[in-house]
Amino acid sequence: MSKDEVILTREGLQKLELELEDLKIVKRKEVAARIKTAISYGDLKENSEYHSAKNDQSFMEGRIITLERMLNKAKVADTDNVDVKYVRVGFMVVLNDVEVSERIEYRIVGPAEADVLESKISYESPLGKTLMGKCVGDVINVPAPMGVIQYELLEIRAV
Repeated sequence: MSKDEVILTREGLQKLELELEDLKIVKRKEVAARIKTAISYGDLKENSEYHSAKNDQSFMEGRIITLERMLNKAKVADTDNVDVKYVRVGFMVVLNDVEVSERIEYRIVGPAEADVLESKISYESPLGKTLMGKCVGDVINVPAPMGVIQYELLEIRAV
């Protein structure tokens, strides 16, 4: 994987494309309307509505630029007709935390899609890096602030 590539799952690509479309088509108009309304209040120097809308516009335009760059460099992780013997981006893994005997399930995704609350971890995270290329039955050691955490890889499946 090249440093310039942005690895995404199909779902992640669609999610970013939809976000970009929403920002360009819907949100831009909403912010422009807020700015226009705030300008009508006069005296822009002390107009908090105007400054708030301009800040939102700036943030939104920055996000649009970021999304466009990511999508231009996007590479979709192919999980169709791929051997699920080894962990790859896009695959679901089931782990056993050896110390507490707890089953944990994660989907390996690119950094742009990572969301621990949705059990999606980046292949660049410490756990993700350690899992890449491993197969069922492997025991892996992941460095953590409180010491090394040991996991057993129980299952790999394409999603």
